[in-house]
Amino acid sequence: MLTLKVITENPQEVIEKLAKKHYDAQEIINEVIKTDQTRKASQQALDKDLTEINQLSKSIGQRMKSGEKEAAEAARSKVTALKEGVKRLETDMKEAENRLIELLYQIPNLPSDRVPEGKTADDNRIEKTGGVIPVLYEGALPHWELAKKYDLIDFELGVKITGAGFPVYKQKGAQLQRALINFFLDNARNAGYVEIQPPYLVNADSGYGTGQLPDKEGQMYQATVDDLYLIPTAEVPVTNIYRDVILDEKDLPIRNTAYSACFRREAGSYGKDVRGLNRLHQFDKVEIVRIDTPEHSYESLQEMVDYVQSLVEKLELPWRILRLCGGDMSFTSALTFDFEVFSTAQKRWLEVSSVSNFESYQANRLKCRYRDENKKIQLCHTLNGSALALPRIVAALLENNQTPEGIRIPEALQPYTGFDWIQ
Repeated sequence: MLTLKVITENPQEVIEKLAKKHYDAQEIINEVIKTDQTRKASQQALDKDLTEINQLSKSIGQRMKSGEKEAAEAARSKVTALKEGVKRLETDMKEAENRLIELLYQIPNLPSDRVPEGKTADDNRIEKTGGVIPVLYEGALPHWELAKKYDLIDFELGVKITGAGFPVYKQKGAQLQRALINFFLDNARNAGYVEIQPPYLVNADSGYGTGQLPDKEGQMYQATVDDLYLIPTAEVPVTNIYRDVILDEKDLPIRNTAYSACFRREAGSYGKDVRGLNRLHQFDKVEIVRIDTPEHSYESLQEMVDYVQSLVEKLELPWRILRLCGGDMSFTSALTFDFEVFSTAQKRWLEVSSVSNFESYQANRLKCRYRDENKKIQLCHTLNGSALALPRIVAALLENNQTPEGIRIPEALQPYTGFDWIQ
């Protein structure tokens, strides 16, 4: 969340910056300032009354010793009255503090100055493109048809077992999934990321820490009896490793990678864009997470973008990088780059990765801090990226590499699959 200092010292600047995300912050910023003033007034009155209670309490014994019994009793009565007032002030202050936190959780992160203007995905800026869009033979099929033809993925069986959006991978389809996971993890480790195997369920504190709660509560699956949430991405448990932690600057940046299944309700999704693997409720993904200093975090962001680019190049997929406009950014991001690969049979671009810098927004929620060389405690910057999400990668690999003889496996992936072709 944004720090209270940023909001109270620069309220108009905060409102103007959030307008780039098409978020009208005027009303909530005014309420934050008003609530903070109430909290401060309660604190000042409380401090004043506690000081007076302390002074009167000391005087009672002295007055009793000097025979001023009436004055001592009057002081005792005043202390009793002041203590009742202290209870009310403490209640008022606690209510104001709780309301302040509730309000701060509702305010999105400020977009970086590098974020372009725009309302929708149509306004995102294409930064870079690469790879070659293949020309397919006549009669080429979309991936859901290829999956059926070669018995790779059974979407209907998934519906029977669970519901739509929970496919069953079979035979070489299952082997391809496992191959991609290992391929992505090995590449991440070779790039200096330390592998983590995180839990798939997290508590509410973890959800609030990375910003999924309260913003995305309706999109998360919840185990209500235990008040736990299925993770939408490994970003949540991995970043929360550093909740309530003070790191040393010399140990930054921290680089972690993790494979996990991911679970998303995707409420409101429908239509042709959700066919096959295009949008699932359960899918596999390898994530990369960094914890860094404010001075170095944007250098880290570029390194992460370059790394994801190397993955799609190794998989021989046509790709492009988008710099997201203000209106298409997530609640928590300060700057995001999306990677898309071209699905030739569907004739459309498919998002396969988002790489984001959250600056200090998550760190402030997490209380993730570091001690600099002067022993000063500061907020870290947090970053994460998909490296990569499997479903649409699989869709593009199947579609783009299909031939009349079968589906060719990219050379870099063959040591992981153990086969060159799907036939």
